[in-house]
Amino acid sequence: MKKINILGISGSLRSDSANTVILKAFRSLLPEGANLIIFAGMDEMPHFSPGLAENPGVQKFKEAIREADAVIICTPEYAFGIPGTLKNALDWTVATGEFNEKPVCAISGSPLNSGGEHALHSLLLTLTALGTKRNQFSFASIANIKSKITGQELSDTETIQLLRDQLTNLIALTEN
Repeated sequence: MKKINILGISGSLRSDSANTVILKAFRSLLPEGANLIIFAGMDEMPHFSPGLAENPGVQKFKEAIREADAVIICTPEYAFGIPGTLKNALDWTVATGEFNEKPVCAISGSPLNSGGEHALHSLLLTLTALGTKRNQFSFASIANIKSKITGQELSDTETIQLLRDQLTNLIALTEN
């Protein structure tokens, strides 16, 4: 397998976010030659407005996407949608195409029984607008996420297998 660089993006700014824990769990599942970097700096981007100059935070975000062979986005659900900070970051890429044909996996982890299905649906709509490369296996929602984390580690074997399957699919998309 060729070397694959994967960018992880958490929809939460909290350092102890369950969705960041999910991203970190992917690291132990990576095959030989794959690398996962979790983006830090979502809070460094100004509100998107067409015509507004890109600041260093936006440039850093876009460069991280360009350098990645694939992207995993994990997000919580806020008010039946994705957090504004994540939507704002994605909006910065609409006109410039960093996500176009980029293999992407979308995950929503939620403490609710719904698994954050509204956020996942919202994220998938945005990823469609961005022209990402996905298939029918490129997304998952994880319900009751807090019960699947011990300390700051994912501990539920079924959820770990779900992540393994997502990773396998994402890597296959990078090879096609």
